[in-house]
Amino acid sequence: QAQLVESGGGSVQPGGSLRLSCAVSGFSLNKYCMGWFRQAPGKEREGVAAIDSDGTITYADSVKGRFTISRDNAKNTLHLQMNSLKPEDTAMYYCAADVNPVFIVEVPFIEYWGQGTQVTVSS
Repeated sequence: QAQLVESGGGSVQPGGSLRLSCAVSGFSLNKYCMGWFRQAPGKEREGVAAIDSDGTITYADSVKGRFTISRDNAKNTLHLQMNSLKPEDTAMYYCAADVNPVFIVEVPFIEYWGQGTQVTVSS
């Protein structure tokens, strides 16, 4: 059974950094399209960064130049390096997987989700 488990969230001051990880079991990460989404209170879940099975990477405009998505195929783990964090980055961050590019599939129809990890950016 497929399972995605996020870690690495926490509280940080503006300008700080965090590295999120998503440990995948039940399927090979490099055969799926993977992504990070976030959801702030009262807002819809939005895509942050995605990496397709062919290695194509996409970022939301709001995080370009600050966030980096990567995958470790040997460890079957997805990462999100977040630098220069801003208060507006505060949200629950979710790892997602689908056979199709996750930025194309509508959120309710994405095949696999993790439980999320909280990121809070505040002074």
